[in-house]
Parts: sequence; C-alpha cells; structure tokens
Amino acid sequence: MDILRSHWSAGPAAGSAGPLLVSLTEFTADRALDLPGIARAGLRLRRGWPELDGAVGLWLWTAPLRRTVGSVSVWTDEASLRAFVGWRPHVEIMRHYRRRGRIRTESWTVESLDLPQIWRTARRQLPLAAADMAGSMRSGRGDGL
Repeated sequence: MDILRSHWSAGPAAGSAGPLLVSLTEFTADRALDLPGIARAGLRLRRGWPELDGAVGLWLWTAPLRRTVGSVSVWTDEASLRAFVGWRPHVEIMRHYRRRGRIRTESWTVESLDLPQIWRTARRQLPLAAADMAGSMRSGRGDGL
C-alpha cells in the first residue's frame, strides 16, 4: 500500500533554525465517499499556508485505499501550531469532518530541518507503516497532491 505525498510546501518561517516542532496528523474516514472533500479541504488549507506565522513547511499525504489522509507540518514552536489549530478555516473543516472518521496526532521536536529524516520519522509513526514499509516511500517531488 503506497502512501502518496505532496511536494514540500515552505511556509513563511522556512528559514528558521531549530529546535522545531513537527506535527503528524492522520485522519481515517469512515466512508471512502468523504475522501475527495477531505482532500480538497486539505489543499485549501495548504493555499493559506504562506500567511501562517511560525509555519516552516508541510507535506500532505494520503493512503487512499485505506481511506486515510494527513499532514506532516513543521512549526517554529507549539504556540504557532496552536494558532493554526484555532485558525478559522481549519476549525470550519474540522467541524465539518470530525464526526466522519478518526483523527490521530503525534508531535516531536527536531534540532534542525532535515526533511528526509523528518519524513522517515513521520512514516514510522503511521500505524499502516508496519505492513508496507519496504519500498513505499515516494520522492515527494510533485508526485501527487
């Protein structure tokens, strides 16, 4: 089972030095019919990325056959991540979809913006990783979302 990943989208704090906060979000939809709307909502949020203080960058990802979508985002600090969680467009999307599936989040700190290492760590955090770890990672250079 492949995980498809968007290209890296740099945020306004892309040049920030560490330590940095990484946030992994995983949403598993109850119904496959909800996936297109969820994906569009994620892309809309990504378009607003340049205006988010403390946003270093993010990937969107999906495992469509498992009805799972998510993001790996990097922030300058926890306050910036909390501000995003309370950002009106994010709140509206969560209100619309939160009862349509299960959400899980993880976060950790890194000393520097090492994108390959951040993705490897995030990938290991996903519960579906155990079954398909070998050969499933994409390059992330415009291969999907």
